[in-house]
Amino acid sequence: MHSDAHVALLTPQRPASADPRTLLRALFDVAVATVSPANCLPPHLPAPPKGRTVVIGAGKAAAAMARAVESRWRGELSGLVVTRYGHGAPCERIEVVEAAHPVPDEAGQRAAQRMVQMVRGLGPDDLVLCLISGGGSALLAAPAEGITLADKQAVNQALLRSGANIGEMNCVRKHLSALKGGRLALLCAPARVETLLISDIPGDDPTLIASGPTLPDATTCADALAVVAKYGIALPANVRAHLESGAGETPKPGDPRFAGHRSVTLATAQDALQAAAAHARALGFEAHVLSDCIEGEARDVAQVHAAIARQVARHGQPFGKPCVLLSGGETTVTVRGKGRGGRNAEFLLGLAVALDGLPGVHAIAADTDGIDGSEDNAGALLAPDTLVRASARGLSARAHLANNDGYGFFAALDDLVATGPTRTNVNDFRAILIA
Repeated sequence: MHSDAHVALLTPQRPASADPRTLLRALFDVAVATVSPANCLPPHLPAPPKGRTVVIGAGKAAAAMARAVESRWRGELSGLVVTRYGHGAPCERIEVVEAAHPVPDEAGQRAAQRMVQMVRGLGPDDLVLCLISGGGSALLAAPAEGITLADKQAVNQALLRSGANIGEMNCVRKHLSALKGGRLALLCAPARVETLLISDIPGDDPTLIASGPTLPDATTCADALAVVAKYGIALPANVRAHLESGAGETPKPGDPRFAGHRSVTLATAQDALQAAAAHARALGFEAHVLSDCIEGEARDVAQVHAAIARQVARHGQPFGKPCVLLSGGETTVTVRGKGRGGRNAEFLLGLAVALDGLPGVHAIAADTDGIDGSEDNAGALLAPDTLVRASARGLSARAHLANNDGYGFFAALDDLVATGPTRTNVNDFRAILIA
């Protein structure tokens, strides 16, 4: 997060005097701080109800969101949120449970069961405040009737390795769940439900964030089966039967049972990118946000970014230099190798190969949750001399890319970006500095 040490480094200065690594890391820190729950949540808290307030939630930011609620809430308060292992935060009135991500475990399943019990029996004067952020789909593990946790784990693992985008994965997850796709909100009736969201979804569709447990769902079981067919995912017989029978259908938009409920998106990738751009401009650089919702294979996205950077560096088009190019979204990795590394390390490996040491171009790619895939780094840094330094150590960027081993490559160069859990999540952050 944005530490005092970094604040000292962020004093506006002339572009020529800025150390590229320091600048890029500062932009990432500013982006993350902007979308932290402590900063973005308090202005959107609803008024306390006449009755009880029960807080529930799931996601990588859920514990920090709960803490932000506690710090500002003046009325009665209780509840439970579930977050990823290591992403907890100290709360006094709201219980925090840690569970597994990206593949669900029994801790997440038990937490989901307890949430259901907490919202049963509420009245029309009560409020359910639901705190949702990316990662909640795996953390809120409540298999539909006839489906086991092991079934969901197997399907989840297959989806993660398939190259499916987050919308496609969450479409399948919704139709295998007892809570996602709006079902959790229905269990809260007749209490009013207010949902506060931090978006990790390209395009920021609130129904996709953590598979939309409190929002109606326009997708169908047929859509889920189409995703499964597209990626050749083998389903257990009982799971396929659940989808084919329509037993997994979700409540749809226009359902009157959602009347009176409200949802607010607190923070998005665009918010983070705009903050980073403003900071770069304060330091004297032109800054350009290419997109906040880029999807696709990480290595393919890297090739496009490299082509734009090369055009800027060589021809001053479409932007003059020095400048910073910013982008967000959620890329994917179709796993074919056996290496370590998330999509941001994979992006940078692809960028390194495509740029081939182009002078004056530095880059950072990192996940705003502080965890790139399932590793202990947020991402990594790239410099014009990266390939030369790698070669001196006997490392081949192409070979590491073929093995999906971005982590191993950048770890050997001491170029990993490690922040620890940031307790927020608006997905990928990429910045390319062209000096």
